[in-house]
Amino acid sequence: MKTFITGATGFIGASIARELLKDGREVRALVRAGSDTSNLAGLDIELWQGDLQDPESLRQGLKGCDTLYHAAADYRLWTRDPRQMYRINVEGTKAVLEAALENGLARVVYTSSVGTLGNPGNGTPGAEDTPVTLADMVGHYKKSKFLAEREAERFVSRGLHLVIVNPSTPVGPLDIKPTPTGKIIVDFLNRKMPAYLDTGLNIIAVEDCARGHILAEQKGRVGEKYILGNANLTLRDIFGLLEEITGLAAPRVRLPYTPILLAAYVNEAIARITGREPLIPLAGVQMAAKFMFFDSTKAVRELGLPQTPVNDALQRAVAWFKGNGYVENK
Repeated sequence: MKTFITGATGFIGASIARELLKDGREVRALVRAGSDTSNLAGLDIELWQGDLQDPESLRQGLKGCDTLYHAAADYRLWTRDPRQMYRINVEGTKAVLEAALENGLARVVYTSSVGTLGNPGNGTPGAEDTPVTLADMVGHYKKSKFLAEREAERFVSRGLHLVIVNPSTPVGPLDIKPTPTGKIIVDFLNRKMPAYLDTGLNIIAVEDCARGHILAEQKGRVGEKYILGNANLTLRDIFGLLEEITGLAAPRVRLPYTPILLAAYVNEAIARITGREPLIPLAGVQMAAKFMFFDSTKAVRELGLPQTPVNDALQRAVAWFKGNGYVENK
């Protein structure tokens, strides 16, 4: 039987595909027409042309499969038309899970986000059971993923053998777009990061995050959530590690939050008029008001989630960005 992956051309999905191939699994990947498939180049994977907005392509693609990894998502901090993000993240999740239920799949792993979880924001790590509501979600990406996670839970109640994983902030190779965190690394390498905000993230090696998905399939309890994370680091800590890895000086100036927030509102207003992505995404600044720290103890204890040192993951990310044309001055 085959394993079906959505989002396999992206950062996490491509890493999941590689881990599955290491295990000798047969993989079929959902690929939209015209998608950049460079992350899958040279891999022994069956490419299935379809779309999360085309339910029939999902039903046909899942035939002959016994496992689904739904890792596809529209991950942007800004979009001129938020409706498309909800169509992909919420309606697309409903469509692929409905197809999985119809095809009687034995196991489904749904990739959510720590952004959907409760977070005290003061440096105290959030956990899978930290209280949270839709009103706590900042920006359309988090709101859409929160609603999609609720849909996944409804499918569990309908009998789908589904496990939810909530990745924190993966770093490493194959960050092709790149992600907002990858862009921070790229901007640092290109000397476009003169200052920083006082915020924090939970970092995990993307390979560990991918392996965590497979462990969730194998060991996770149906209907449960598992945070796939590792180290809680301030942004200043992250830049300090990048300084050690690259020899480039980390930014020393800490920016005050309020003026940056005001600038983000101005940028957002201009973006609505021009249609161009703002230089300072409002959602990103609003998220930075909280330390996005999380506790991955449950995944380590129940799944055996690997905890590769994050400086190793950052080193591989730096090498990949340098080797793939993202850095102007090597």
